[in-house]
Amino acid sequence: MKIKVINPNTTLTMTAKIGEAAAAVASAGTEVVAVSPTMGPASIEGHYDEAVSALGVLDEVRKGKAEGCDGYLIACFDDPGLQAAREIADGPVVGIAEAAMHMASFVSEGFSVVATGHRSRIILEHLARSYGMEHKCRKVRTTELAVLDLEVEGSDARGVILEECRRAIVEDHSDCIVLGCAGMADLVDYISKELGVPVVDGVAAGVKVLEGLIGLRLSTSRACGYAYPNPKTYSGEMARFQP
Repeated sequence: MKIKVINPNTTLTMTAKIGEAAAAVASAGTEVVAVSPTMGPASIEGHYDEAVSALGVLDEVRKGKAEGCDGYLIACFDDPGLQAAREIADGPVVGIAEAAMHMASFVSEGFSVVATGHRSRIILEHLARSYGMEHKCRKVRTTELAVLDLEVEGSDARGVILEECRRAIVEDHSDCIVLGCAGMADLVDYISKELGVPVVDGVAAGVKVLEGLIGLRLSTSRACGYAYPNPKTYSGEMARFQP
């Protein structure tokens, strides 16, 4: 099977890290292709970034059919464009936040999400509710970090994230950590070893969910909610996105 991992931002160092994390957990015979859109923000921090980045995600999904892709992973914890991508993709589409929260619910009574900037909190709280995870998600924790701080060699981002995870275990009484950014994919083993609890990275979780869906020949239903978009005219710069 061939899985396309889409980093919705345009920072290629992060895309490479995400691709490595995805390939590390992929089964033999699974080809992982990690890409960034040719357009969009350098990082996704807030509703506006999320909305703009969704177009790049959809562009990559549209290309996937000709590329022979069997499924798609949206590798940003805001899950930008997820619902729209499901309407146009031939194979299943998974967002890393949805995958990570469900995976954490299998191995814990309650988890905390640890993310980067504070403006992400409300977005991730909304996602937890929409994914039916209110009873499992003890708290969404954020820090003073910007997303791109995770890409700066020698920064204190690693230590900041670890300390916030430590507080989550003590203060939230969580017994699992969900890392709330695809750029944290390389921190799983470090944090798990330091804290002695399961740590879930959405990139790895999403790859395994996709492998399961593809292996079971399950794809997105077209019966109602995810029916293909109605044909109509799209004008101006949006013309190339016309269904």
